[in-house]
Amino acid sequence: MPGWEVRPSNRAQERRLRVALVALLVAVPLAFYAGSWWQARSTQQQALAFQETQVQAEAQARELDELRQRMAVLSSGEQLAQQSNEQSRLTIKLLEEQNFKQQQELAFYKGVLAPDSKVTGLLIRSFDVHATETAGVYRFKLMLSRIGKDDKPLQGRLNVQLEGSMGGKAKNLPLSQLSGDLPEGSTEKAIPFAFKHLQAIPDGGRLGELRIPEGFVPKRIRIKADVEGGKAVERQIEWTDG
Repeated sequence: MPGWEVRPSNRAQERRLRVALVALLVAVPLAFYAGSWWQARSTQQQALAFQETQVQAEAQARELDELRQRMAVLSSGEQLAQQSNEQSRLTIKLLEEQNFKQQQELAFYKGVLAPDSKVTGLLIRSFDVHATETAGVYRFKLMLSRIGKDDKPLQGRLNVQLEGSMGGKAKNLPLSQLSGDLPEGSTEKAIPFAFKHLQAIPDGGRLGELRIPEGFVPKRIRIKADVEGGKAVERQIEWTDG
């Protein structure tokens, strides 16, 4: 027929085209469903991972909270212990000061006012030392008194040395190097005193603080009193830190 063109048919090619078209039509929904399935699976895995992480975080939060509570209890216990120790320390110090005041009164009545005493002049009555809760730190009190009926004031200078050893060698340390609780005007070899009946160093019912260098082993305290217009008095006291 005029205007028509007849071409030979290629059935094999047409078949391949139809198969490809069908495959394409099938592949599109499969790809969609596969993508949806993968996305859902990925979302599920992420949800599981999130839940697992959340469980771990909650467990760690509980553990941290328990640890904080334990620390709070321990801290409270330490504070109570510190408060108790501080209260005990203050109580001990107060009792020591009260005891020393009583010793002063006894010295006054027994020594100063003893009418039958055959010894007159200055008496180095005591040098008391008490250990503290801090290593190498001690509290001390030196007490001087007068024996006899004379009311004339006694005055002079004290030389107080702490004898001991350090590094296996003998060593003496002046009290002025170990404590700042000494009368005004004290030097390495001279601690001034002046009293009528008795004197405590330090005064005011206080206890002095004495710091011993690390490695020093105290053995005794040697006290020499040079009295103006009188005889020198010397006393040696063995070291005790009870």
